[in-house]
Amino acid sequence: MATSTRRRQLGRPVSIVGAGITHFGAFKEKTSRDLFTEAFQDMMGSLDQGMDVQDIECGYLGNYSSDLFEGQGHTAPIIADWLGMTPAPITRIENACASSGSALREGMMAIASGLYDVVLVGGVEKMTNLPTEGVTDVLATAADVLYEIPAGMTFPGIYGALAKAHMDRYETNLDHLLKVGIKNHVNGALNPKAQFNISILDLMESRKTRAEERGQPVPEWKDEMDFLNDARANPWIAWPLRLYDCAPITDGAACVLLVASELAGDFTDKPVHIVGTGQATGRPLHDAEELTSLSAAKEAAGQAYRMAGVEAKDIQVAEVHDCFTIAEIIATEDLGFFAPGEGPRAVDEGRTSRDGDRPINTSGGLKAKGHPVGASGVGQVIEVFHQLRGEAGERQLKNPDLELGLTHNVGGTGGTCVVNIMRRG
Repeated sequence: MATSTRRRQLGRPVSIVGAGITHFGAFKEKTSRDLFTEAFQDMMGSLDQGMDVQDIECGYLGNYSSDLFEGQGHTAPIIADWLGMTPAPITRIENACASSGSALREGMMAIASGLYDVVLVGGVEKMTNLPTEGVTDVLATAADVLYEIPAGMTFPGIYGALAKAHMDRYETNLDHLLKVGIKNHVNGALNPKAQFNISILDLMESRKTRAEERGQPVPEWKDEMDFLNDARANPWIAWPLRLYDCAPITDGAACVLLVASELAGDFTDKPVHIVGTGQATGRPLHDAEELTSLSAAKEAAGQAYRMAGVEAKDIQVAEVHDCFTIAEIIATEDLGFFAPGEGPRAVDEGRTSRDGDRPINTSGGLKAKGHPVGASGVGQVIEVFHQLRGEAGERQLKNPDLELGLTHNVGGTGGTCVVNIMRRG
């Protein structure tokens, strides 16, 4: 892959001054427009100085497939109308699960170019209208339908292949995957907006209690690993991935307000500045050079590090795209946090937990927070935004010098990756 070592810079600095996010979960009675309106209202409430909707000059909406999930195309202007944003231009961005990560970059460039000063960026997905097999079919359209899907490669199967390749090359084992899920559920239990607002331990105990109340045999699980190794509680989905290795089907929305940094004080006393960004394209998985790494992630990370003038070791908190547990391990290696093959060892040593030296997915990640695919990229940014501002509640990192955070958002079978680096104002 051709790469550039040029240190690219934005034409002018861009800051995040407000953020809003819905609860993630299953909401039968709501549509995409309902969800995004909720996120927008949450964002408006986060602004220290307030703002009139008509001050927003432009918008970018990440959405993977409202067409197939809801039968609704042309989503962006419909949502803009519900927000009262007309006649400001708003554009839908589709890049699979990296849709809103890509939308964020478009919003940044709109400001950096000097064309706009105040830009709304967000993402939304309403996935639960369809049964699981329908969702699987929709998501499969993000893979290569000419070569990958006819071979029977659903996304669990695709990431199962990545997991098997990593296991073969680096002696990664099933317990490493389970430990990622346990860690992310512990974090999600502290996130009031997470879809799975419960730890694996508490889930295990609730299963025991329910069996006892029903007069059924009470399982003799000793701990979370015992529970997750029980195929009845945690069935195989696509070996070596089990149910609790997979992110859920989710409805949700998230949005942020971007402004030219010189105007940030007009909106908030605690801006977060976007100091680095990178986006890259990789080959479809069937044509990739290797299965233990995503080339687009490495390239996007390199672009972002160079723009920010930092190295991987400088990042203090990161939200990475853990659509499956193996994806988190691979991401931590692609981003340079750990050497190839050392990601599983870092999990064993607790280095990626909230009190570790490299906290990953403090929100619960896609695994526990939820994965409304079009909203996930901006959802990651919002977690870092709150961590850097000291507003993450019970899951707030204890580091008093927390200053630099990163997000890593992947689309399809690794065909798109967006990496953003943020610094506390």
